[in-house]
Amino acid sequence: MLSIHLICVGKLKEKFYRDACSEYIKRLSSYCRLTVTELPEAKLSKNPTLGEITNALAKEGEAIRAKIPPGSRVTALCIEGRLRSSEELHQMFPVPGVSREKHMVFLIGGSYGLHPSIKAEANTQLSMSPMTFPHHLARVMLLEQIYRAFKIDEGSSYHK
Repeated sequence: MLSIHLICVGKLKEKFYRDACSEYIKRLSSYCRLTVTELPEAKLSKNPTLGEITNALAKEGEAIRAKIPPGSRVTALCIEGRLRSSEELHQMFPVPGVSREKHMVFLIGGSYGLHPSIKAEANTQLSMSPMTFPHHLARVMLLEQIYRAFKIDEGSSYHK
C-alpha cells in the first residue's frame, strides 16, 4: 500500500478545517497509509523583516527535511508551481507493482510559504491556483484532491 505523507508547517486551529481534514483522512484510510505531520511555524515579530522571514523559512525547511522519508517523491505546494488538473495529479501517483516509489510526500509551508531550497529540492512543484489561499485551507484541498485521485483510479463516479 502506498504511503502518503503530508508535511505541514503550522497547526490547524479552526475546528472546521480539522473536521474537513478528518473526513478526508478517514476516507483515504482504505486507499493508502496517510501520515500528516504538523511542524511548528517559526516565531516572528509583528512586522518581520525580509531577513527574519528568510531565516524562519530556513529553520522550517530544516525541520521539513528531517521528516521526509528516504527515497520519497516530494511535491512542494507553492504558488509558482505548475497548475495541474485532478487527472494530471492522479497521473503523478505511482503505479502499483510498476513504480519503485513507496512514499509520496506533499509539503505545505506556513503563512510565508516554503524556503526556496525546499522548493528546489522537490521533485515537483504544484500550484493549487494562482489565487492565494490560507495554508490551512490548502491542506483540506490537497487531501480532497488525493482522495479524488484514488477515486479516478478506480473509475468511481465521485470524479465527474
